[in-house]
Amino acid sequence: MSYRPLREGLTIKQSGIEGLGLFTEVDISKNECLGISHWFIENELHRTPLGGFYNHSDDPNCFTKELGVCVELYTKRDIKAGEELTAIYTVCPLT
Repeated sequence: MSYRPLREGLTIKQSGIEGLGLFTEVDISKNECLGISHWFIENELHRTPLGGFYNHSDDPNCFTKELGVCVELYTKRDIKAGEELTAIYTVCPLT
């Protein structure tokens, strides 16, 4: 199995929020894991391509979940094709 920086159906394009953003090309169900957005390596936070392109929103359609050495991005609600994926920036490095 080879590494894919973004799962099938996700793309990066110009955002109306800021710079580039992460968008879905397919409908996605609520509570679906979109992949690993960040890794903690030697107490430093490292973004994956997934984590590097979703934008912040005060009313996000996704959320992050810290799972030990990694952080995953999940959908907060059903998301329609064409929507930008957003989350609240809350992930902090381990201390």
